[in-house]
Amino acid sequence: MSYDRWPNLATMFFDIAGRHGDRPFLWAKRDGAYRPWTWRRVADDVRALSAGLVELGVEAGDRVVLVAENGPKWAIADLAVMAAGAVTVPAYTTNTEALHEHVLEDSGARLAIVSTPALARRLLPACAAAGVRTVIAMDDVAAREGVSVVPWDDAGARGAAGAGAVEERAGRAGRGDTACFIYTSGTGGLPKGVVLSHGALLSNIESIHRAFTPLLSGVETFLSFLPLSHAYEHTAGLCFPISIGAEIYYAEGADTLVANLPEARPTIVTCVPRLYEVMRQRILAGVDREGGRKKAFFEKAVALGARRLDGESPGLLERLQDRALDKLVRDKVRGRFGGRLKALVSGGAPLNPEVGTFFSALGLTLLQGYGQTEAAPVVSCNLPDRIKMATVGRPLPGVEVRIAGDGEILVRGGLLMDGYWNNPQATAEALKDGWLHTGDIGAFDEDGFLSITDRKKDLIVNSGGDNIAPQRVEGVLNLEPEIAQSMVYGDRRPHLVALLVPDEAYLGDFARRHGLPPRLDLLAGEDALRAEMKAAVDRANRRLSPIEKVKRVTVAGEPFTVDNGRMTPTLKVRRHAVKKVYGAALEALYG
Repeated sequence: MSYDRWPNLATMFFDIAGRHGDRPFLWAKRDGAYRPWTWRRVADDVRALSAGLVELGVEAGDRVVLVAENGPKWAIADLAVMAAGAVTVPAYTTNTEALHEHVLEDSGARLAIVSTPALARRLLPACAAAGVRTVIAMDDVAAREGVSVVPWDDAGARGAAGAGAVEERAGRAGRGDTACFIYTSGTGGLPKGVVLSHGALLSNIESIHRAFTPLLSGVETFLSFLPLSHAYEHTAGLCFPISIGAEIYYAEGADTLVANLPEARPTIVTCVPRLYEVMRQRILAGVDREGGRKKAFFEKAVALGARRLDGESPGLLERLQDRALDKLVRDKVRGRFGGRLKALVSGGAPLNPEVGTFFSALGLTLLQGYGQTEAAPVVSCNLPDRIKMATVGRPLPGVEVRIAGDGEILVRGGLLMDGYWNNPQATAEALKDGWLHTGDIGAFDEDGFLSITDRKKDLIVNSGGDNIAPQRVEGVLNLEPEIAQSMVYGDRRPHLVALLVPDEAYLGDFARRHGLPPRLDLLAGEDALRAEMKAAVDRANRRLSPIEKVKRVTVAGEPFTVDNGRMTPTLKVRRHAVKKVYGAALEALYG
């Protein structure tokens, strides 16, 4: 397949849709059952909405913010915006009103699209503050002062007369034109808009296609779960499936993902490590409940599968046992995933090798990859013919990766961003001489497999793949009168915890109330002190988004200072120095 013939993602979609007509494309639950939207229906809806956007004043290059749950209308809105020559700006459904306002103002959005009244309650006030006067609503959403709400169907009806001109207009955008801004948290706290061109996304999905061609046959089926506002899902869960004429099922939510797998019967699933961790925990909990011979068979299947992955050669008896366990255990596990799965792909955060080995030992191929939003985003991935579970695989075809003198991973190729919107300084720091400086430390092994060994940046990536700027969270915590200093922690973890230094005046008051000496080294272990500090954190959490909330806390035995090496001369926390002292205590909070 040659991706060169498509000047942009919208023309790619119309080309593929024209070939498949009434074949199913997007699947969503309605009345308790999955029902399809055909390629023809989706293409018609994209034309109508795109023409409607033009009628509402959207012009080439304008930014349109999109806030909605995953589903057919999310895909239609994204494609319609691009077909109008405009730029999609996906925003997380978990954003606070303040974060929405930042994205709207920073992007200079002309219009916004929202799904439900619940999401509109945070978006519409932000639109009013940012001067965005028009919002298209997928559901029944009430207008508010200063913001006009246009129902989804009305927006499509406005474009009915101009729908025939949409494809010609879509064809005017070239590879160098911007397709989307993906906002990702920066070390300064506020999200930065990563500017991705049509060419960067087309380059990345072509690289994915070239790498995965041996795995592709017939009509592939994807199960989409990760937020489409995340670069990983936008590329690997929408743009790439479109390019190969695949079908996409939309999972209902986290609680129903396990139930949706046998319903959708996907051939490819892309998820973040946290979800694989949860699925593993559920499988093991079910095995424990069964107990007896079933548990023994399961554990034997995992043990034999893991040994095979390590390259051990089993004897005749174990080979016979392994074949029997394939029927008794692995077929049942594969059935829980729909029975057609070719690969589970993990990205967005580091995968614990133990989790990868667990699924692969049970006959489910799990492939860990690596990427960054700034690289559209997939840089490397393990492939079924050669898997090294502790690595992120080899670079994709067409992607150059090298290791700088200080160990930083550098990336070059057509997949790179154009830069950060309205942020030339950050752009210059990230893009140097055509190379993206990822901020990650890594190394290649003798076979060219890449391992990520450390993070050069302070940015926290939780186990769900979300980027969290610790400075922003700490800044909110430190506003509470009880808290003088804080350091949040949670890389590769499901949520944040924090190490706190109490305010000196507050500590003195606490000591008087409890008849104790006002010494932090003696009071840090007091349960009452931790409880009051946690109450302060709970107040701060009200001003933080869900992924930024701090769940548990511990108290430091002394302040962070320049003298004890836990602060720089410019009074920034030396995270590595603090972790060296308090790492065990922070880890214990995950209990």
